[in-house]
Amino acid sequence: MNFTRWSARLPGTQRRAAARTEHAVPPDRRGEGSVPAARAERLTEDAPGGPAVDELPVREVLDRIPALVALVHGPDHRVAYVNDAYAAAFGPRPLGGPAGEALPELEELGLLPLLDQVLRSSRPRTVKSRKAAGGRSYTFTCTPVDVPGGASRGVLVFAADVTDHAEAAERLRASEREQRRTAVTLQRSLLPQELEQPDDLRIAATYQPGGTEAAVGGDWYDVITLGGGRTALVIGDVMGRGVRAAAVMGQLRTAVRAYARLDLPPHEVLQLLDGLATEIDANQIATCVYAVHDPNEGRLVYASAGHLPILVRDESGNVLRADEPTGPPLGTGGWMHASGSVPLAPGSTAVLYTDGLVERRDADLDEGIAALESALAGATGTPQVICDRLLRSAGVTAGHDDDVAVLVLQHPSRTGPDGDLFRNAALELLGGVEAAPRARAFASGVLTSWRFPTDLHDLGVLAASELVANSLQHGTPPMRLRLRRTDRRLIIEVTDGDDHLPRRRRAEPADEAGRGIAIVATIASNWGSRRTPGGGKAVWCEFALPRGAD
Repeated sequence: MNFTRWSARLPGTQRRAAARTEHAVPPDRRGEGSVPAARAERLTEDAPGGPAVDELPVREVLDRIPALVALVHGPDHRVAYVNDAYAAAFGPRPLGGPAGEALPELEELGLLPLLDQVLRSSRPRTVKSRKAAGGRSYTFTCTPVDVPGGASRGVLVFAADVTDHAEAAERLRASEREQRRTAVTLQRSLLPQELEQPDDLRIAATYQPGGTEAAVGGDWYDVITLGGGRTALVIGDVMGRGVRAAAVMGQLRTAVRAYARLDLPPHEVLQLLDGLATEIDANQIATCVYAVHDPNEGRLVYASAGHLPILVRDESGNVLRADEPTGPPLGTGGWMHASGSVPLAPGSTAVLYTDGLVERRDADLDEGIAALESALAGATGTPQVICDRLLRSAGVTAGHDDDVAVLVLQHPSRTGPDGDLFRNAALELLGGVEAAPRARAFASGVLTSWRFPTDLHDLGVLAASELVANSLQHGTPPMRLRLRRTDRRLIIEVTDGDDHLPRRRRAEPADEAGRGIAIVATIASNWGSRRTPGGGKAVWCEFALPRGAD
């Protein structure tokens, strides 16, 4: 065996060689020529002479190495040598037999093909942290060597015990898995356990956490029924990973639900969220889209804080990308957001999503959005079917490297008996106090044509009368009375040009006014008011329909 040719490849040999070089005698003290450091030590008067490396007995050195060493030679890898450490780890091994029989542990660890590779390439190969049958873990380095006599080539197998490192790494992985489970549990608990289902929309959502190697992000979505037939939809993504991102997401989602109850325009909701995000964590930012659907308008009014564009597919299959307006992410501060709108006519489908659905490391983001548009153009079926199809088209699997949230909403096109359950009627309130009796007569006629029960008919007429009287007394033109029915409720709404919102108050016994809103709040299932985009306000109330009220 040519020890000097392969010994330099053993782990640690290079460091020991470098250390000897640093302590070698400088050239000016060696005289002429190059003298090996081991022999130069003999020239010093103080240090006693020692054997040179070339003079050390190889077998004795290998037997004392604490690492596992074995030597095989020939194409069938016959065993030429195993040291004491190897025999202590795997038991005595017979010499002369092929490794497949004499060293079965190498076959169990999958190292026999590696020996062939080393012989063919004449280059060393290393495999890290293989666990042997006894429970110990080893890192194996296989190095080509010359066998004495030069008849054939051999392979030196060197195994370092890395059990402690492997166990520490496994403990770290177990801790990371536990942290991920905690983050996923927190994330899912903060998302809606059951989506609200508005009267006029069909909605489905899905959340897919990243794979086991990816920390959970802060993706979230929500559906909020605002009353008066209107619905708020929100989707967002907190930058960052892990429990912290999920916790920030939970705070933002809770705040969105609170701000939505104020029934503000989308851009004002984002302004409030922006300030809150800065207070939660000045170093944390989030993207978000907040949208409101009003079935009377047939549009989706939205505001975006650095989020990806909403996609809308019409009944013909054409896809519209809502690109503008888009402001900076939440948490940046100092920016005035703006609201935009996109058509959402009957038969349309809209998709809100996070970047995990379209962003890939090897492709441009616009390419991912274009691919999503193409998939949406051909997607049909229920919102849940569309959700699943979009995930499949984007290649999202359990091992995906990022979180994905998708929210799909459809505005169904209703015809026939189903269409009879969704009706609208409106009256422009012209003139002065004489508009009140016309409004009562209009409401009575509409509710009669909709075949409501007598008690619900009378309550609806009373509510319409009180809302119109309140608008005539405190509002300004233009004024309008609108009645709307769905399969679940009757909605009565009055709009006017004054932006002062009414409030419910207790009227004193001597007061001649101030009881209208109190009456409406008492008889209706729900009531509310909001400012309208063009200036003015809308005051509404709704009544839950009894089963079979068609």
